[in-house]
Amino acid sequence: MTGSPLDPPIVKPFRSKHTPDIGLVAAMVATRPDIGMLRDMSSDGDEISRNLFTGKLYIASGASSRFSMTGPLVGAPYAAMILETLIAWGARQFIFWGWCGAVSPETCIGDIILPTAAMIDEGTSRHYLETGEEISRPSSEMTAKIRGALSTKDVNWHEGVIWTTDGVFRETREKVLYYQSKGALAVEMEMSALFTVAAFHRVDIGGILVVSDDVSGLTWRPGFKSERFKAGRVAAGEAVRAILKELS
Repeated sequence: MTGSPLDPPIVKPFRSKHTPDIGLVAAMVATRPDIGMLRDMSSDGDEISRNLFTGKLYIASGASSRFSMTGPLVGAPYAAMILETLIAWGARQFIFWGWCGAVSPETCIGDIILPTAAMIDEGTSRHYLETGEEISRPSSEMTAKIRGALSTKDVNWHEGVIWTTDGVFRETREKVLYYQSKGALAVEMEMSALFTVAAFHRVDIGGILVVSDDVSGLTWRPGFKSERFKAGRVAAGEAVRAILKELS
């Protein structure tokens, strides 16, 4: 197959007369419970909502701020589609908030992870890369903003490389051992594609992940109902809300 990521696409998102003013800053939230939590935290002004593909887009506006929140979204292709649309509609700074599975034994359920790079084990990034890079990175500006917001929270958090996969049910023993050997802290399904798409379009993006389950011991240990996971989600939401308020 020939072609280059620089070739113009036939289908692309666009602005129309019905496109809302979404502001320059947007939060992309993976899960329905967390988009609900973030909306509750941001309910100090007016809110506009509309459908966005299979999820919702919420636009918060107050006396001196305007930002967007969208979700739920799962998987690299869908996350990239949402990011492409928000870029076409005018947003330029993004923060992704999702859940992840621990790969490093030093990472515990309820911990927060600030990804500094993502190892590409998904197919979407390949459509944006001219060479065979195996890793993508967030913008340094958004990473610094997230670091600053987390530093004010009483929560365990880590910085480092994560593994992004398309196959949530193909996290095999061999793959976990391989990515452990590469220093992966956790595994999830969106970040490497989002970093790649953002770099392609020269916009800023960063991510914040909460450890919801654990495969580091080569068996699956879920933690979705644990109080520590719930506390981590609240701390992550507060950090995302602080960044949205600061940048909008």
